[in-house]
Amino acid sequence: MENERFFNRELSWVEFNARVLEEALNKKNPLLERLKFLIIVSSNFDEFYMVRAASLKAKIRAGDESLDSSGLSARGTLAALSKRVREIIDAQYKALRSDILPSLAKAGITLVPPEQWSPADRRWLERYFIESVAPVLTPLRVESDAGGADIFPMAGNLRVHAAFLLKRGAGAPTFDAAPAAFTGAGSAAAAPAAVTGADNSMAAPAAAAQDSFLALVQVPPNLKRLIRLPSESTELRLVLLEDLVSFFGGRLFPGFTVSQRLLFKVTRDADIGVDEDRDIDFIAAMEEVLADRQNSFPVCLCASRSSPELAERIRIDLGLDLQDLYTVDSPLEVRSLGELAEGELTLAMPESSKLLYKPWPPIQPPQPVEGSSVWDEIKAGDRLLHLPYESFDPIVRFLDEASLDPRVLAIKMTLYRTSGTSPVVKALTRAARSGKQVVALVEVKARFDEERNIGWASRLEQAGAIVVYGLAHLKVHAKAALVVRREESGAIKRYLHLSTGNYNEKTARLYADLSIFTANDDLCSEASVFFNMITGYSAVQELHFLAVAPFDLKKRLISMIERETERSLPEAPGLIMAKLNSLADPEIIRALYRASAAGVSILLNVRGVSMLVPGQPGCSEHIRVVSIVGRYLEHARIVYFKNGGAEELYLSSADWMPRNFERRVELLFPVLDEKLRKRVFTILSAYFKDNAKAHELKSSGRWERIRPKEGEASFSAQDYFYETAKRRSVLEKKPAGERLQVRKRPSETGPASAGLQPIP
Repeated sequence: MENERFFNRELSWVEFNARVLEEALNKKNPLLERLKFLIIVSSNFDEFYMVRAASLKAKIRAGDESLDSSGLSARGTLAALSKRVREIIDAQYKALRSDILPSLAKAGITLVPPEQWSPADRRWLERYFIESVAPVLTPLRVESDAGGADIFPMAGNLRVHAAFLLKRGAGAPTFDAAPAAFTGAGSAAAAPAAVTGADNSMAAPAAAAQDSFLALVQVPPNLKRLIRLPSESTELRLVLLEDLVSFFGGRLFPGFTVSQRLLFKVTRDADIGVDEDRDIDFIAAMEEVLADRQNSFPVCLCASRSSPELAERIRIDLGLDLQDLYTVDSPLEVRSLGELAEGELTLAMPESSKLLYKPWPPIQPPQPVEGSSVWDEIKAGDRLLHLPYESFDPIVRFLDEASLDPRVLAIKMTLYRTSGTSPVVKALTRAARSGKQVVALVEVKARFDEERNIGWASRLEQAGAIVVYGLAHLKVHAKAALVVRREESGAIKRYLHLSTGNYNEKTARLYADLSIFTANDDLCSEASVFFNMITGYSAVQELHFLAVAPFDLKKRLISMIERETERSLPEAPGLIMAKLNSLADPEIIRALYRASAAGVSILLNVRGVSMLVPGQPGCSEHIRVVSIVGRYLEHARIVYFKNGGAEELYLSSADWMPRNFERRVELLFPVLDEKLRKRVFTILSAYFKDNAKAHELKSSGRWERIRPKEGEASFSAQDYFYETAKRRSVLEKKPAGERLQVRKRPSETGPASAGLQPIP
């Protein structure tokens, strides 16, 4: 189509963070929850610059001047990113400094900056620094080359540092060689006894001969970032560790005075690929990547406003462009406030519960009927699990019973991300030790979880499990667990769990995901084929029920979109509904444009990136794109096709992005049980009714908050899901006769759910 166009992927992702920031600005949210949203913005930007911005810089270094689908080059994208990110960061700090921190102070929680320390505060903090912080610190001298340029020490990735510009005092001793701490050998921390007396008066190694020099001190990442000042009241007065190091750090340089000081952190390239041809020592290759991240190319510099001169000097030393420097108010690292945002520090305070969301404990499943097993329950009918509204416990029980049941012969499972103390890994370990065949396909390339995955995968191997460390040049992102059991009759029966989310009990309390338990022979049979395909040398086989990336998932989706286009009639227009995290595949978007032009109504709920431009006449005027940012991170992927009345509904591990279709192993699976299809359709429909936490994407690229119309009640999809889960739990605990007398509220049924037909 001549008028088709695309939004830039990177800029679209940045706008997701603008929507997260809006939740921090929303005064209907509790104070500490608003602070959490600010922290999420910072965390997201850190990861974004380590990966996405780093890849753009790599293109520039390679001389790649090609344009993306939106018409921007890598250089043009970075320039646009710098401008927009700066606007969001400025708004973030404005909210923090002028709204959230003052509001917290009124509630009795004060972040005390150095200029507000009383003499008593300073004395207490000085002793705390001497006893608990100084012994851990290592001052690094910045040397100069023959031309006078700095030889900058390697400042690790995202490590906060204090920089000091020092002036040599009269009579100060000198030394000619660089200290051992600079070379990395024998790094000696200052002893507590040496940090005594007035500023800059402790005994230490001889200082430099020149009149001034630059020195760095890393803020220890393993110390608490918030220091609580003593108080006789319930008031909480906190000091940032980075402020403490910056204020008292000059004591590490006796005989010198501090003329300027600066806090900064460097974000480095984490988009480093492992050499996947090293089959024999792949894990060693992966460990090398983890080490390289700390010393890779710098991508951007974040610095405090205390010394523009030092910030500029460090920027030049790192070889960064002016647009790569971001200067901010205190705190330099918003994530340092994470200890406060979690609420543990405020537990003893009066009315502390008002600072956080009202707890939503996950709804526990009904107690099993005495004498029944999880296998009996699954054979009785497919089960749907809606996290985090419902408990993760059924997944743990599924694997626990599999590990303990002597009739279970094998467990096969994909593991992308899980926790360090995972009950899932414990169950697999127990099963392997009991002699069951356990196959764990572990994705050690899961970015930022590589080290953890390598650790517990090694433990599984030691227990006797078969561990497959991913696939060459592909990430295994599918979520599946298959249990093979010999029934009492002697027949072999398989039980399957398929999910949109990871097997991680911690994120299961934060991420909204859907999964099914099934003993359906067709699905279980195809799941067996799937596992054989990804663990062995089985030829790629065509599957009827499951679609697998990178083999046929994208082709199947485009085929279903095109089928909807062909079957759409003016008197009976087609309908496509989808919930995704990201929409960035040009071929899929073009297929949606064609469908819209043919009159198909398309409803898309996209959490983050959307390169699709809605509302273009003759192209996308029948497409509506909404996004929800709320209490939980929306993570489930759902897709529905009206299909001329023979409706189909699927769940998936895959977003609609080139990487998911081409460089990852993903699964798309149908919801076959009629009752569960109606329930999932109701969930999907609710996302398009939300007028409390939703935004709608306009053709201009602006996201506009959706508000209730005049006379319309406010509706939050996430609130609705939790209330529905509670009501369902009550109904399931009632005797069967009583359940029939409880009528469902009209909103529990989607507009077309009654007409859903079985998926062929």
